[in-house]
Amino acid sequence: MRIYFMGICGTAMGNAALLMRALGHEVMGSDTGIYPPMSDHLRGAGVEILEGWSAERLAQLKPDLVVVGNVASRGHPEVEWLLEARTQPYISLPELLRTRLLNERRNVVVAGTHGKTTTTCMAAVLLKANGAEPGWLVGGVPRDLPDSSHPGKKGGPFVIEGDEYDTAFFDKRSKFIQYLPHVLAINNCEFDHADIFRDLDDVLRTFSHVIRIVPRDGAIVANGDDANVLGLVKNVTWAPVVCVGTDSTNDAVIADFQESPTGSSFTLLWKGKVWGRVKWALPGLFNARNAAMAAVSSGLLLDAKDPTKLKLDALDKFQGVQRRQQVLVDRPELTVIEDFGHHPTALDLTIESLRARYPKHRLVACFEPRSNTAARKVMQDAFREALKKADEVFLAPPHRADKLGEERFDSEGVATAITAAGKKGFASASNDALLAELTDLVKSDKSPRCIIFFSNGAFGGIIKKFAQAVAS
Repeated sequence: MRIYFMGICGTAMGNAALLMRALGHEVMGSDTGIYPPMSDHLRGAGVEILEGWSAERLAQLKPDLVVVGNVASRGHPEVEWLLEARTQPYISLPELLRTRLLNERRNVVVAGTHGKTTTTCMAAVLLKANGAEPGWLVGGVPRDLPDSSHPGKKGGPFVIEGDEYDTAFFDKRSKFIQYLPHVLAINNCEFDHADIFRDLDDVLRTFSHVIRIVPRDGAIVANGDDANVLGLVKNVTWAPVVCVGTDSTNDAVIADFQESPTGSSFTLLWKGKVWGRVKWALPGLFNARNAAMAAVSSGLLLDAKDPTKLKLDALDKFQGVQRRQQVLVDRPELTVIEDFGHHPTALDLTIESLRARYPKHRLVACFEPRSNTAARKVMQDAFREALKKADEVFLAPPHRADKLGEERFDSEGVATAITAAGKKGFASASNDALLAELTDLVKSDKSPRCIIFFSNGAFGGIIKKFAQAVAS
């Protein structure tokens, strides 16, 4: 089959294209702003990338199937041709994955507001280390797997990130509705994606939909420490519910968590008995919970009666995913970290963990309000409270501020409130100005510092520039 991807260089679309290529399909696609690493991965696998959008070109190619990415909506020239010509079948990316891949697999779907990418990667690593020959689709660049996507063994396990964001311009259901979970892991559930969800109840509603498609011989693995998640699963009767958390009432318990400047460790208990002890370099209780969710989900997929047959040894050397608490500079007097954090809870937990890991350092948080939610005022107060846990805070202007008007995140107001609370808040006029101000601070004051950059984008390229400057 000849498959055409509209928006092929996006992370999810590109990795899905590579999966289809690995399954034997001829793959091509179009996009704008084509750049590495995804473009290199695609071309290296023999995938043709076409620059820009062209209805005439698409009409000449006549692919067997067109996959419409989230980048495309009404007014898009290729979309308009598809709708008018009615000669080429088209589907969304999630529907492609369901019909061409996931319907033949036993799937672990990792859902939740935070930790999806890391937990998905952990589950794939554990299944691979235990000889299960899994496939996977990770929404990031894993450091412990050969690539972000892999088809795995036909009929075997497949691990995929269950994103609650909408599917396509013609299908406003959450993506994870299409992913056929055998085991569904729900890490947590909070309000996010203010551009498509009205409030927390709206988010909970879509999670309640995916819960309903878990089969009775599958399982729902729930964060037992999250009240919203417990509310979602309390009336589930059609599939087993397994709870994971720090409280002894959970089926799987994270016990004896410890954190030091060199790493962290914890013991995982199953039904009151020791499953294993993990000692690794990753920070925070939140990562311990990610690991526990991944272990229980993977273990239940392999053996529903005794998940502890899954060996946990692979976690000890787990490095994580690029841009998730990734250390770029590590010197006694200066540590520089990059993080994908763009939700106040994620910032709060990460800063709290860094405080434990670097007790003698001043913590400097640099935040770019970039996501569709973070750039708005809707979570501004929560971001302010999370950032106040740092000693010094540098705030960039909100992304696309000119389009948001009065809705936009008030960087100046948040910086003023942080300073009034006894910390130091700085609101920069641009990303480049932030880079200059931060560099001046480090040069003028040699106090030991741990500096973390939070952004779900490139932060204007200043993260690499700063890391390279201080590393030299």
